[in-house]
Amino acid sequence: MSTSALSWMNPSEPVVSSSSRSVRTGLGDTADPITTEIIRQGLNAAAEHMKRTVIRTAFSPIIYEALDFAVALYDADLSMLSQAPTLPSFMGTLGFCVEAAVTAVGGPENLEPGDVVLYNDPFGTGTHPQDAALVVPIYACDTLVGYAAIKAHWLDIGGKDPYCTDTVDVFQEGTIFPGVKLYEGDALVDPIYRMVLANSRIPDAVIGDINAMVAGARSGGAALTRIVERYGLEEFRRCVARIFDHGEAMVRHWFEQLPDGVYSASSVMDGDGVIGTPIPFEVTVRVHGSSVTVDYTNAPDQTVGPINSPLPSTVAVSRLAIAYLVGNEAPNEGHFRPLEVLTRPASIFHPIRPAPSFMYGVPSDHAIEMIITALAPALPDLVPASSGGDICSLVWWGTREETGEPWADGAPHPVGLGASRQGDGASTMIFHSESATRFTPAEIWEARNPWLIEQCALAEDSGGAGQFRGGLGLNLSFRVLEDCYITVAVARTKLNPWGLEGGREGRPNDLVIEFPDGRIESHSLSTRVTLPKGTVVHLRSGSGGGHGDPALRDVALIRRDLDEGYISSAHVAENYLHFSEID
Repeated sequence: MSTSALSWMNPSEPVVSSSSRSVRTGLGDTADPITTEIIRQGLNAAAEHMKRTVIRTAFSPIIYEALDFAVALYDADLSMLSQAPTLPSFMGTLGFCVEAAVTAVGGPENLEPGDVVLYNDPFGTGTHPQDAALVVPIYACDTLVGYAAIKAHWLDIGGKDPYCTDTVDVFQEGTIFPGVKLYEGDALVDPIYRMVLANSRIPDAVIGDINAMVAGARSGGAALTRIVERYGLEEFRRCVARIFDHGEAMVRHWFEQLPDGVYSASSVMDGDGVIGTPIPFEVTVRVHGSSVTVDYTNAPDQTVGPINSPLPSTVAVSRLAIAYLVGNEAPNEGHFRPLEVLTRPASIFHPIRPAPSFMYGVPSDHAIEMIITALAPALPDLVPASSGGDICSLVWWGTREETGEPWADGAPHPVGLGASRQGDGASTMIFHSESATRFTPAEIWEARNPWLIEQCALAEDSGGAGQFRGGLGLNLSFRVLEDCYITVAVARTKLNPWGLEGGREGRPNDLVIEFPDGRIESHSLSTRVTLPKGTVVHLRSGSGGGHGDPALRDVALIRRDLDEGYISSAHVAENYLHFSEID
């Protein structure tokens, strides 16, 4: 069933989305195991080469520093062969992007070597129009053998603002290219190219990033062609089938260790960016034998504001949550066969056109922690307390004073992760959905953008107390050197990160703007806030919750935290009474 069809389904009927397009065929039973492993590693290397090509040639720091993109290779049946570690939430949606892009141009029969298809419809990509996908068909032995796909965040593609938290329909969010050829047989399609340029406030940056994506996709395609031609198409297909079967077996074995049952978790979102009313929601996980179903049918109706997660992203984060628990083997389509996702059309986890979805990450990120938390009774030794729970994204733009040139930049920012029975939570890490991305160095920011970093420090006392302490949040302050704008996309500002088994709560996310005239404002989801020269923006990212009774914390660990400046004496007096008595 195509993603475009799913976007228009009858809202009264729940939708079962298999998390995989591949099925076990038995073809892999005859594959040579040594050759299979060589091909598997070759496919992983090809995806990594795609990633490196993009990093080395991209124009925007959000791509080459923050790694706000994903790359993957697919076979001709749209099953994922390999991916490189970049933006996790994008990687799970790329299969939907390929399917929708190929369908839009009339199917595989309307493709030829050299084609590049541009696709950024949110109901097929799962995100917002700024996250554009390029799909390149790959040929070997005179046969279509697969696709290279790259999705990356373009800094602007003609939305009402470069980044939006207050849209009320998809048409405000950016120019949509619903599967059109950017290259046809190696020749640039000039009208499409000019439309991209005409619909961006910063066309030079966007075109530079597009060229990097094209180069990356073609490099991956060339590598896949070499693999197929070296081993032959039939041997390649047998080995791929064995790769998928192994991935499936590994995940099913892990699922079989879980007690059968129904596990649920509920939480609440701050609001939808337009209406400030809190939005409660629930996620249910059903374990049966070697299969797992993630059920979103009790989710609220799609919202007026843009915190709607299109189906591809909902499927992707369901995969991510399970993958974090299962292990770290490089995933392929086989890993997803045992997972099923159940959604209700016209809900926040399966919106239908023309619902806005610019802030799709608010519910989908939240869902990752809900799935993990729901499984805490089944996996008490593995499941952590809550994290800051958001990517704390900030997007800036304006016009440079000296040159009059437009500029823009944006990035996710790290939060503290929750503690577990295994130990303290990690401090200042990018949230799970973007965990392979990087925190842009201050030197890069200051060299390219009109601001100074006045503070970048671990937030003392922010981690939730417990036998094991929650990871610390970040205190980050920018002093603006020229007039500009900012869109604040910071969620989880009202919900304290929860602890487990007696652990204390952490601190929520917050952003405060200190204006030159003395005004101080707190913001969460706010679009196009004017920042006069001299304004200071203070981001206070959330921390992790604690795990276990604080009275059980090792005195040596408390002393270490005091010495390192992670906690203060006042924090010790409030949370660790046994330290005072012993010390």
